[in-house]
Amino acid sequence: MTREQSAQAGEVVSVVVLGAGSGQRVGAGRNKVLLELSGRPLLAWSVRTALRVPGIVRIVVVAAPGEEQEVAQALGPELEAADTLDVEVLLTAGGDTRHESEWRALQAIADRLDPQTDDGGDRPHVVAVHDGARPLATVDLYTAVVGAAREHGGALPATPLPGVLRRDLSAAPVGLAGVQTPQAFRAGPLLAAYRAAAREGEQGTDTASTFRRHAGLPVVAVASTPGNLKVTWPEDVALAERLLSRVTAD
Repeated sequence: MTREQSAQAGEVVSVVVLGAGSGQRVGAGRNKVLLELSGRPLLAWSVRTALRVPGIVRIVVVAAPGEEQEVAQALGPELEAADTLDVEVLLTAGGDTRHESEWRALQAIADRLDPQTDDGGDRPHVVAVHDGARPLATVDLYTAVVGAAREHGGALPATPLPGVLRRDLSAAPVGLAGVQTPQAFRAGPLLAAYRAAAREGEQGTDTASTFRRHAGLPVVAVASTPGNLKVTWPEDVALAERLLSRVTAD
């Protein structure tokens, strides 16, 4: 489906890309989303993918406070591409926690979220929230979680976690799954959920936890793979390089 066809079909998607982390565990001495990965900043890969999501109308990039200018410079080619595609790109400073960063991003676009989508509708506006440290998320994965969110309310990618042990080295329950991003949600209920959390002074561990608690709608799992890795440790950068080279070679 082309972007024009998506718009005609009522597909409307906003993507929040979180890039306000510190990168301490990766040992970079700087924000890990600004590390180079195959010739461009790690964060740029996440934005490039978001630009190809069917129905995308805007992207909100959340930068660490004080890094806004550096992030804008790092995303120069992606910002030019967004302008060509008529996709709005906003840059906002994050907070001290993931929840605060998500809330600031939603506040930045609150007036752009169609209030008529609060009841769900046939084609509700969907907001996808993605961790900028996951540079290998695919357009197909976005499409899957966005479609599931439209149908159910919310959706997230999950992949099986075999061989997991408890801290005492006893076997963990079978059937455990690791949760990833992008997580997608109907825009109206998502905004209402974060407003409710703000009133109660509550912070969720991720977007889905806040949505489940306050939106009253289900969050379903969409099958993903370990290839949608999060760059956390130094060796993850080299692994992401190898995986990315395979994807770009296909």
